[in-house]
Amino acid sequence: MTNHASNEIKPKKKNFTWEAVASFECVEGKAQSIYWDAKTVGFGLRVTSKGAKSYIFETSLNNKTIRITIGNISNYSISEARAEAVSLKAMTNRGIDPRQVKADQIAKDEAKVQSRKAELEAKIIQEKQDSLTLGKVWPIYIEARRKRWSEWSIRDHQNIAHPGGVKKLRGKGLTEAGPLASLLNVRLSDLNATRIAVWLAKEAETRPTRAALAFRLLSGFVSWCNSQDEYTGLIPNGACSARQVRDELPSSNAKKGDCLQREQLALWFSAVARIQNPIQSAYLQSLLLTGARRRELAELRWVDVDFKWLSMTIRDKVEGERTIPLTQYVANLLRSLPKRNEWVFSSLSAATGHIEEPKQAHKRALNAAGLPDLSVHGLRRSFGSLAEWIEVPEGIVAQIMGQKPSAIAEKHYRRRPLDLLRMWHEKIETWILEQAQIKFSPEMTNLRIVKKVSS
Repeated sequence: MTNHASNEIKPKKKNFTWEAVASFECVEGKAQSIYWDAKTVGFGLRVTSKGAKSYIFETSLNNKTIRITIGNISNYSISEARAEAVSLKAMTNRGIDPRQVKADQIAKDEAKVQSRKAELEAKIIQEKQDSLTLGKVWPIYIEARRKRWSEWSIRDHQNIAHPGGVKKLRGKGLTEAGPLASLLNVRLSDLNATRIAVWLAKEAETRPTRAALAFRLLSGFVSWCNSQDEYTGLIPNGACSARQVRDELPSSNAKKGDCLQREQLALWFSAVARIQNPIQSAYLQSLLLTGARRRELAELRWVDVDFKWLSMTIRDKVEGERTIPLTQYVANLLRSLPKRNEWVFSSLSAATGHIEEPKQAHKRALNAAGLPDLSVHGLRRSFGSLAEWIEVPEGIVAQIMGQKPSAIAEKHYRRRPLDLLRMWHEKIETWILEQAQIKFSPEMTNLRIVKKVSS
């Protein structure tokens, strides 16, 4: 049998011309055939079974055969391909591997592309960051935290940065800008300790309590920015923690004298009872006798009040909601109120439908009674202080008022049942009414005005 493979005749070398290149074909039955140029060593043409033709270069480097594709015949002329083969040959003669050179060049080019891309991205980010102001990011911050905050907290954040200048819903004139309004146009990158200290000192001169609240909210905002990839590092370090800022922080102590004294209770109840608006009168008395926050009591709904089992559920600023006893005197106050809408302390003039600002009515009552100035929030503070007269446990008072527990046992283990709270809450109410010289018994109904015991 004749061995055709051993007798296969390799094609002779030819000088590459267009005619020769065009005539070269793949040997039948093979995937590819290679033809070599007679003029240039190592320069060849590879023809595949599908008719594709590419110039190649082949040589020996470090005792190994290497083959490099130069390119398709449609992209290279013969002279260009031959010149490339000569260049590759010169390179290998010096011991240089053209494949490594090409790989290095590709890597270098890719690095340049990536570097340029990074520069452009950094420029875009820098331009964006340069334009980021407190006013632009503050609403984003609120939306990002909305699910974790109570309605009161959201409202605080919105009001504290309100630009003002809007017509008041009640009264004449325009609304006042919030404490943070003057910082809204400041870039985050310029929100340094010096700027914040100057701002805080100015705001503290006219409204220290609001300034202190604004600073606490701003500090939370700064912490949030530093936890976000998009904003981290934009606000200078120490913006809210520097000593120069802390020195300007208004005192967090309670307002001096902003609390009813035991001997003032009779005058206060008598004056508040004479307020012409029964809803305002009942609201102020309920604030004192429950220790609730002014806004959470203002937003008390009728569905939250259970007259049968004497309880009321308050939308809590801290924990979402809490249920406290509905004491007898407060229950009678609430029964006397008209049910005009869903709110217990309703208002036909307020946009919200419930009482908004009883401050003026309270102030007039204080003046009429000859009592010193007392804020509406001071009534909540008074509840906690007056409870000390009958030695009510601090944990009881805190749970009724919705304050954060101060001790580990209170925080993690002790949640008292409503009946136990009721026992103490009734004691507090009874003692306060006694000091106010108010004659009251649970059998009284439709109580609309407080009766002072005649001397």
